Amino acid sequence: MARLFGTDGVRGLANKDVTAELALDLGAAAAHVLGARGEFGTHRPRAVVGRDPRASGELLSAAVCSGLASAGVDVIDVGVLPTPGVAYVSATNAGIDLGVMISASHNPMHDNGIKFFARGGVKLADDVEDQIAARLDEEWERPTGEEVGRITVDAGRAGEAYVEHLISTIGADQYTKPLHGLRIAVDCANGAASDIGPAALRAAGADVVVINASPDGLNINEKCGSTHPEQLQAVVVASEADFGVAFDGDADRCLAVDHGGVLVDGDQLMGILAMGLKDEGRLAHDTLVVTVMSNLGLVLAMRDAGIGTVQTGVGDRYVLEEMRASGYSLGGEQSGHIIMSEHGTTGDGVLTALHLAARVKASGRRVADLAAQIGHLPQTLVNVKDVDKHAVSQDAGVLAAVAEAENQLGDTGRVLLRSSGTEPVVRVMVEAATQKQADAVADELAGVVRSRLAL
Repeated sequence: MARLFGTDGVRGLANKDVTAELALDLGAAAAHVLGARGEFGTHRPRAVVGRDPRASGELLSAAVCSGLASAGVDVIDVGVLPTPGVAYVSATNAGIDLGVMISASHNPMHDNGIKFFARGGVKLADDVEDQIAARLDEEWERPTGEEVGRITVDAGRAGEAYVEHLISTIGADQYTKPLHGLRIAVDCANGAASDIGPAALRAAGADVVVINASPDGLNINEKCGSTHPEQLQAVVVASEADFGVAFDGDADRCLAVDHGGVLVDGDQLMGILAMGLKDEGRLAHDTLVVTVMSNLGLVLAMRDAGIGTVQTGVGDRYVLEEMRASGYSLGGEQSGHIIMSEHGTTGDGVLTALHLAARVKASGRRVADLAAQIGHLPQTLVNVKDVDKHAVSQDAGVLAAVAEAENQLGDTGRVLLRSSGTEPVVRVMVEAATQKQADAVADELAGVVRSRLAL
């Protein structure tokens, strides 16, 4: 049976895969599991529930709140708030035992998802998620009378507190405006940061040009935001902005666009921030945590800058686990999920935008110049379909071909073979000194995989 929870909660087609009934049951099951583990202590448990503005979030949020309350949990419904905002509220409000975010992140409007945060605003471990899934259909004794949980609606204070926190991380307040003089274009993806993103940048002193900040429940991520930066690229040039930033639907990721309209990806953003923190003596262990999908160019640039890199599996949760285990302060993904553990417990697009802007001001350099320090090796990705993905790490012929390719590429390239989580597909990724070499090696390896592992 397929695992209910994926790398970022439960996600699927809203009202078909992710239903109100499932949301209700997940809320109750989460309360039971966390309570049974002793994570509620002896006090009456409390939860925070937020969502992005997609239409289905209204019914799913109501269902999760009801499920939690039916299990005796008092709920604060904070409404539309970015995922890192829900994590922040969960981590900083006394007596909050868990948080829940209703969002499908960068996915289209018709999808939705449910993810949980434990006390402290951190994502649940895999084994805890599996325990929640296992208890979905169990019989349980329901509380009655005064033991039933209560649901209260936050009047916007959670969002205000989150903005205050964000701007404080770069030394901004009502009197200090460190971003004064910068013009920044912002694409809010018609998502959860449509108000908070521009508000935070303006509060820090920036002149902000805003697009796609009119969510109607149906237009989230629609040809906009971090997955579709074309609008932002044009607006940055037309408005003569210093640079632009694009969030996704729940604002846990950020990509940037330089003054000339050129996209700056998550690898480059991490490199810019890592070098800035190292200059300030604030990059823990002089190390950046990345996933195996980060471009080798980032790793080489960090090496030249005296910064080590640690690689994890794909998914910001695995980056965070490594950061917490080893005490690192910066990590993330090429997609723009960037975690600054000094200030938050999860990827935070608005936080990333603020610190990128602060780095621009402190260095006196343009984003294009800062990004140019982070090389990007040509990359080719080939999806090999209808093959035995489980044998890819064991087949002698495939392993020999990979070893030969790695020997051929040397220190200026790399090979990565990954199995799809849901399909009989092996993804062959090659980075090399030239695009021609990357294409040739990827095609050759794909042919070996196809011939050796065909179903």
